[in-house]
Amino acid sequence: MTSDTLSLDPAGIDGSWYVDMTRFARDTSWLNTPMTVYSGVGVGLFVVFMVIGWWLARKRDASAMAAALAVPFVAIIAYAVNDAVKLIFSERRPCYRFPTAFLLEKCPAPDDYSFPSNHTVVVFAMAVALLAVNRRLGIWAFVAAAVMGISRVYVGAHYPHDVLAGAIVGTVVGYFAAMLLRRYGTSLVSKLSNGPLHPVLSADAPARR
Repeated sequence: MTSDTLSLDPAGIDGSWYVDMTRFARDTSWLNTPMTVYSGVGVGLFVVFMVIGWWLARKRDASAMAAALAVPFVAIIAYAVNDAVKLIFSERRPCYRFPTAFLLEKCPAPDDYSFPSNHTVVVFAMAVALLAVNRRLGIWAFVAAAVMGISRVYVGAHYPHDVLAGAIVGTVVGYFAAMLLRRYGTSLVSKLSNGPLHPVLSADAPARR
């Protein structure tokens, strides 16, 4: 399968928006460093969200804890699913179509495909999973995920449609993965809560036998 086989002409979808965003990046030098840093390591913020979710879940029931513990697994599942989608579409990065565009991130290898955006898929999947743990935390995670998606276009790594598709894939995969893991993980968490892992899984006093 050759590059862009299924995605047809990616530049024809929103190539002009991509160019406009890279020009905007060129004209906003004061924003370059924050967006570049966040685009590269902003996923670390979601690790903080996971820890907060776990801490909040300790004060609730086994179902909430199962939802909190599911978050990293949801991220892994979403990444794996998206990797398969990337291989199907094999869309080349926009930096190859627009070599003179202003880039803040080095153009990846040709086989590092663009559609959908891995960063966006993973953070949106985690945001959905965090929403099942705590609504307010999930909303903040969605805001952070949206900024991540925008940053991926800003630094020149993706077309806008890569990010939009990533948000959709991440949300859908994240929802179903989180629900399944929570459903089948609750009983396991409940059992483990009565053992040595009780302080990790619950803030309540251990049940007496």
